[in-house]
Amino acid sequence: MSPSAHPSADALFALGRSILFEMDPERAHDLALGLLDKPLVRRLMLRRYALEPHPVRRLGIDFPNPVGLAAGLDKNGDHIDALGALGFGSLEIGTVTPRPQAGNPTPRLFRLTAHGALINRLGFNNKGVDHLVEQVQRRRWNGPLGINVGKNATTPIEHADDDYVSGLERVYPHADWVTVNISSPNTANLRELQHGDALQRLLARLKETQSGLATRHGRQVPIAVKIAPDLDDAGLDAFCAAAREHEIEAVISGNTTNGREPVRHHLHARETGGLSGAPLKPLADDRLAGVAARLAGSDATLIGVGGIARGRDAAHKLYLGADLVQLYTGFIFHGPALVRDCVRAIAAPTETAS
Repeated sequence: MSPSAHPSADALFALGRSILFEMDPERAHDLALGLLDKPLVRRLMLRRYALEPHPVRRLGIDFPNPVGLAAGLDKNGDHIDALGALGFGSLEIGTVTPRPQAGNPTPRLFRLTAHGALINRLGFNNKGVDHLVEQVQRRRWNGPLGINVGKNATTPIEHADDDYVSGLERVYPHADWVTVNISSPNTANLRELQHGDALQRLLARLKETQSGLATRHGRQVPIAVKIAPDLDDAGLDAFCAAAREHEIEAVISGNTTNGREPVRHHLHARETGGLSGAPLKPLADDRLAGVAARLAGSDATLIGVGGIARGRDAAHKLYLGADLVQLYTGFIFHGPALVRDCVRAIAAPTETAS
């Protein structure tokens, strides 16, 4: 299969998807992950989707390949070994909060199948950081693992720093990097942390905490910050200046968008929440290029996310300046074959500027 070909040609996945897509999206999500947890299925996945290494070293970490799973699919770390069998060069789990929380009322996840897109307003539903740490300690998969932390919905925004510091302290010994999620549109006022004094205070506290943890644990765990694709140029200017000032090791660009223009005629277009998937690609790529330009010359690692539906979409993100990429919605629609196609496309230099 050409790296630019559509990965949905994977017959095994197409059969499973046709069944799962008849179900409620959250129920299908839980069922699919539960199936992947079965040892027989996991062995089948390992054989079917094994990849030749395409190693890359960033953040002091040796990644088997630059294609990772984005946070959100495994919020609680319950399925690390299963997802690690699908060819990813890294996994990011979470978003996890200090205390368990149910998230927003259902229904809160909507498929826009014709667009290859999702709208979600999940609201950081998770079992809490203590549960996640227990699951990480049980894992057998030993690939690069990031842990994504957020704030509880009941924590006032003026005290959000406390939740992020608490999360960082709790997961630090168990993570290869820690991502600070300040860009979800589904927790009230969260995106205020991407701007101004709130951003400066948060980054300063995180770096101070990181320094103390590095001394205590004898290892430096990098911090990544995940930002929204809805930041305008002035917002990117300010955020990237702050990231440089505080020597943030990685930026993940980006998250879901509040925009609806590409799907405005769809039945679900009026649902609140973040839009992800193929329609996000132009905006995500534009913002990624903007971050790359603003961080040029720094040591920061740039991770590109948003709208990857085929191999050349991933390769194009590296062309725009990303060092690594992550998948989420494209993986839901196209399955593990998309991971393979992305790795192959990145390894093929003719695809990078497509």
